Amino acid sequence: MDSKLVFSGVQPTGNLHLGNYLGAVKRFVELQDADTMCIYCLVDLHAITNWQDPKELRQNTIEVTAAFLACGLRQENSIIFNQSQVSTHTELAWIFNCVARVGWLNRMTQFKEKAGKNRENASVGLYGYPVLMAADILLYKSTHVPVGDDQKQHIELARDIASSFNNMFTSDEEDDFFNLPEPQIIGEATRVMSLRDGTKKMSKSDTSSYSRILMTDNNDDIKAKIKKSKTDSMKMPCVDSALDDRPEISNLLNIFSAASGESKEDVIKKFAEREISEFKSDLTDVLINLIEPMSSEIKRLIADKSFLNEVLKKGSDRAKSLSTLSISELHELLGLKIL
Repeated sequence: MDSKLVFSGVQPTGNLHLGNYLGAVKRFVELQDADTMCIYCLVDLHAITNWQDPKELRQNTIEVTAAFLACGLRQENSIIFNQSQVSTHTELAWIFNCVARVGWLNRMTQFKEKAGKNRENASVGLYGYPVLMAADILLYKSTHVPVGDDQKQHIELARDIASSFNNMFTSDEEDDFFNLPEPQIIGEATRVMSLRDGTKKMSKSDTSSYSRILMTDNNDDIKAKIKKSKTDSMKMPCVDSALDDRPEISNLLNIFSAASGESKEDVIKKFAEREISEFKSDLTDVLINLIEPMSSEIKRLIADKSFLNEVLKKGSDRAKSLSTLSISELHELLGLKIL
């Protein structure tokens, strides 16, 4: 396949936080190009591997759709839809369940992390969700998947499944049915960390609301959260190597760099030997300038649910059209189509 097709799945967890934006959505917007088809899927079936309140899940899906549009994704350049409305995802996942091996899934580190010590009571869905993720990606014969460095293992699994399938059902490389998708690892701010602990990812599940900045936060919220963000008593560093034992300062510098468009090296030079309070003041201004217009647009769009529902319906119709062709070809290849 000569053309580039980008696929990414995002769980509908409601209001996006700064880590979601700088680590993923900002990159999604940059990828929009006339020569690149972009498919962005709200993976609500992945979300239910843990119990979800149905009303909250519906609302969260609407909120993430609004955030995608407010942050710059355009319907004419991207397909935006929720996974559950395109049943070919789960059909391909079952086919892949018959290709993937238990040993491959046993090596998936995220299951071990999410299940913890209570693995025997974890759902089968949580154990097998990397296979559904592979189906999400390969259903559209995607060539590239923008991911953080903690997601590379899932892309490797998708490649293993695709390669195994091709070996089982196609005669030579030229006839391979599935592409082997490439991970697109996103730059410095791929992993935006908590404002309260520079060793942990920014997350909505953190008990402290001061650990994260939401894309719907107002200016006063942003100012208060940056002011209270954890730092240390030293002055700002002069070189990057001085950040090895200063994870919170390193995180704030990464955020400043990603939000302003300046290189981390230039930001370090600008604030070298200055007081942290001065740096925080400038960082607050940068974040307010970035977030304020998007926050207003997210709130406006959420109030127009009929429009957002129509966006998702149009996206799912386009996704169905693309995926049905792949599934039809698969049925014939696997002997599932009765001629």
